Amino acid sequence: MFSGNNNQKNIKKESTAGSGLLNIIGVGTKIKGDLMSEGDFRVDGSIEGEVSVRQRLVLGEGGNIVGDIEARDATIAGHLKGNIHVHETLILKPSARIDGDISTNKIIIESGAAFNGRCSMNISVNQQSGKPAGNVTPTATKPA
Repeated sequence: MFSGNNNQKNIKKESTAGSGLLNIIGVGTKIKGDLMSEGDFRVDGSIEGEVSVRQRLVLGEGGNIVGDIEARDATIAGHLKGNIHVHETLILKPSARIDGDISTNKIIIESGAAFNGRCSMNISVNQQSGKPAGNVTPTATKPA
């Protein structure tokens, strides 16, 4: 009547279809050392060290990282003391606190989020002319 085996096979296929890896550092867990992950990573505890994630990093509201971060995508709701480099999209939630420099392709900053540091975004530049790509027209200045 029920086909439990088929449902379990379908669930397993769905969970491994994406990155297939989900790592969680839970509340109350403290880790010292560098971390690397091929899949998604969620931090609700504390990490002291470098964090490198090939997919999405989520720093939960109670999460704390002291060290530099590199990720494809990141959502920050906790506290980061270090620099962060995100290859695609960085989202800063209202409870986010960053003490360090940000480097990302796209950034979404929700009201209440705060960071102390510099923020740089990847800008398409025409390598031959050194001018920004697209429909940007420089303003001419007259000599005084």
